Amino acid sequence: MSLFAAARSLLGHAWPVLVAQLASVGMMVIDTAVLGHVSAADLAAVAIGGGIHVSIVFALVGILQAVAPVVAQLHGAGRDGEVAGVLQQGFWLACLLALPGMACLLAPGALLTPFDVDPAVDRKVREYLALLAWGLLPALCYRTFYAFCNALGRPRVLMAIGVVALLLHGGLAWGFAARGWAGEPLGVAGCALSNVIIAWLAFAAGSAYLALGPLRRLRPFADWRPPHWPTWRELLRIGLPMGFSNFVEISAFTLVALFIAALGPDVVAGHRIVANLSALSYMLPLSLGIAVLSAVGLSIGRRDWPAVRRSVHAALGLAAGLSLLLGLLLWAFAETLGTLYTDDPAVAAIAISLIVYIAIYQFVDALQTVAGHVLRACRVTFVPMLVQTVCFWGIGLGLGSWLCYRGPMLGVAGFWLAAVLSLVAAAGLLLPLMFKALRSLEQAP
Repeated sequence: MSLFAAARSLLGHAWPVLVAQLASVGMMVIDTAVLGHVSAADLAAVAIGGGIHVSIVFALVGILQAVAPVVAQLHGAGRDGEVAGVLQQGFWLACLLALPGMACLLAPGALLTPFDVDPAVDRKVREYLALLAWGLLPALCYRTFYAFCNALGRPRVLMAIGVVALLLHGGLAWGFAARGWAGEPLGVAGCALSNVIIAWLAFAAGSAYLALGPLRRLRPFADWRPPHWPTWRELLRIGLPMGFSNFVEISAFTLVALFIAALGPDVVAGHRIVANLSALSYMLPLSLGIAVLSAVGLSIGRRDWPAVRRSVHAALGLAAGLSLLLGLLLWAFAETLGTLYTDDPAVAAIAISLIVYIAIYQFVDALQTVAGHVLRACRVTFVPMLVQTVCFWGIGLGLGSWLCYRGPMLGVAGFWLAAVLSLVAAAGLLLPLMFKALRSLEQAP
């Protein structure tokens, strides 16, 4: 297979994943757009509460993503009879992980107290998170199913579920938050209620697909096994560093809302808009990363090293080219995008001034994302976790805080400048590590 064929295969897997991921992030965009027309306090609440919620969910989902490289390598090695057992253990692990996650969402005081959050916003944040807690279990189980389908090259069902969920959420969020479907407009709590309903519906749809769709040949619900420690140990060995990496990366962006809470609701709201755009932009390299993880994992299982190299080179080329194009589009349409979200001129002005930063960092973000997912396919997760911790917390949050409040006092722009520098550092460290890991695997007996 040529490099062109490898790129075409990756795109064939990546575009349904991209649609599914955009649909997932689109739910946050809908929350932002709906609440932008409710009040600045509700928009600030979803910025802060959404940052906490996404950080917790992505950390736990990162652990469960260990299902993907394990299943991909088993499938590549022709051991399909073992993949259902891995999925079942992933579901058990999701049930366990939901408990501490729900506890954090139901009692977020330790996260909110150190920050100077406006009392009205604080109350809305707590109400928002308390509702979202009841959607955490189905969300984690669905993401286990998500990793399983991607590992087996079945992303289109994820796209279908994601698009339907997005459309339903658009109607429910607007109805509950702004139109008073529950008796009175619920604001940010209405968006949370819609998210919970969608989480249960998505998990039900995924379960139905496993039971009735083409993957039923793998007998995913047959011979259900109780928790199996050896499988858990392998999933946790791979998944815990992945989960912590996810938490570090996402918190370096989403938890900025807490660090800048003292700057006022307008600044937090403007940051929330740009954080939404950043999350949407990230879905492009993330979808390529998920696709290359599956392709590389399958090829490693087959011990087909030329195919591994072709997939990696094709993914890097696609990530570089597409990210440059996306950055140019963000730059060109910054003003239009900023005013699309809100009627408040002050919030829009802040958002427009920050969009330039996400336009700049697209290229390096794409490269480090692909490198990180190739390393996950190789089951190398601990050192990448250390790299991302130093880059995203040390540079992104540490340097960002100094730039915002102490050094040149750039305000919220200081955090976004530090984000650019953190991604440059991450790409510079993860790419050589990726090539070293691939050489080590190929030379192993």
